[in-house]
Amino acid sequence: MERIDVLYDRYFSQLSAALESGGALLVSLDEDNRPNAMTIGWAQLGIIWGKPICTVLVRPSRYTYGCCNATEDFTVNIPYGSQNEEVLFCGTRSGRDYDKFAECGFSASPARTGAIASPFITECGVAWECKTVGYSDLTPDNLASEITESAYPGGDFHRVYFGEILACHADPDFERRFNSE
Repeated sequence: MERIDVLYDRYFSQLSAALESGGALLVSLDEDNRPNAMTIGWAQLGIIWGKPICTVLVRPSRYTYGCCNATEDFTVNIPYGSQNEEVLFCGTRSGRDYDKFAECGFSASPARTGAIASPFITECGVAWECKTVGYSDLTPDNLASEITESAYPGGDFHRVYFGEILACHADPDFERRFNSE
């Protein structure tokens, strides 16, 4: 599928809509270089350290946590509405037990920059290619008590990964398809 390069913030509103409705898909490689997709509902785009940055949050209990630590890179992908079942699958099954790409019929395309190992999902509308430039572990001491109580009743505090956005690209027909599916 043909892709076009776009500015990193071009599809911010669509990313926000995906995060609020069903999720976006975070992709990294496991230790066997097998791509793994995890549904995410929290992410940010912005400028930090003078660089375009995408932040994503991953709990240590998740299979993706080890993948992100091993590869030190990731992609964030916006699925289409027609991919709701696949997004749900990736959010309710572990890459420890399933090959999510095979189960969902996803194709792994190599990063267009060649600067990261993690692929993007060919069938998704937009992808951000990100190189991890830092991370921070959340702790209860650094969070408001209402957040700790609502988001972390059992512990398992997220690691926040800061990914420098090296590329953002999209299906040339993304906007029409995203709004119609």
